[in-house]
Amino acid sequence: MIAGFYKPDRGSVYFDDRLINDIPPYRRNVGMVFQNYALWPHMTAYDNVIYGLKVRKVPVSERVRRAREALDIVQMRGFATRYPNQLSGGQQQRIALARAIVTEPDVLLLDEPLSNLDAKLRVETRHEIKRIQRELGTTSIYVTHDQEEALSMADNIAIMNEGRIEQIGAPRDIYSKPINSFVAGFIGETNFIEGEVRSIREEEGLLTIRASSGDEILAGVPHGRFTVGQEVLCSVRPENIRLMDVSPDLPGGQVHEGEILHMAYYGVIEHYIVRGFGGREVKVTNFNPDVKRRDDGERVLMAFDPEDVDVFPF
Repeated sequence: MIAGFYKPDRGSVYFDDRLINDIPPYRRNVGMVFQNYALWPHMTAYDNVIYGLKVRKVPVSERVRRAREALDIVQMRGFATRYPNQLSGGQQQRIALARAIVTEPDVLLLDEPLSNLDAKLRVETRHEIKRIQRELGTTSIYVTHDQEEALSMADNIAIMNEGRIEQIGAPRDIYSKPINSFVAGFIGETNFIEGEVRSIREEEGLLTIRASSGDEILAGVPHGRFTVGQEVLCSVRPENIRLMDVSPDLPGGQVHEGEILHMAYYGVIEHYIVRGFGGREVKVTNFNPDVKRRDDGERVLMAFDPEDVDVFPF
């Protein structure tokens, strides 16, 4: 709809104060980077980049200057004479990006542009796209299902569900302050635990929630009103759960027993699956793990702070 390929069923699309609902794509000055690059195979990289300027009948000297500048921005001047089949996936994507920015678009649209690249190249190209966007200052809309990509690249994120925006905001706010359980479960990993509000301690800023397993969970009083007896859904991020050894002297605070089902070691982090809360599988992430290894079947304690529990109506 932003590019002009589809008309909205209702509502309006504006570029600044300009209503563009009925303006055809070729008059919108939108730059588009496609998922599959969409480069002309019979044209060199340079010819692909300059093509849009030829269609717009930009003077020759101006189009040559802008095409060279665009290739410089994406660091592909040395590959200008190569054809797409002589370029790697990352190089083709840079040429596609140069072709999109050479027309100096009002809005740059990127449709999952890194999905065809391998993991390492995705990270490298992600940094390049962010560098180029900051350098140009062009408003850019980047569509992705990769949450890490969205969190690391965006100034603002819009979480959509069946065509509706659930929440829009800065990446840190979206992740740490999700507005509902859909957003909490969509961005990053989390553990959901069903329960019932047993008490509201407003002077302490705490809710006491009885989980379906019988465990009591303390949570910071969330935005919105809750009532005693109300069914709720608690969300706890894996990185906010600390694992401790079982001991006769249980520490104060919020501690729940569990059994390690599986551990995966990745160097700087460990991922655990712990059975707790009446048989529920709980994900736990441990950063900078020490030498101590926790084995499958080991009994542990899970601890987390009330402020790290998000509570939503269930």
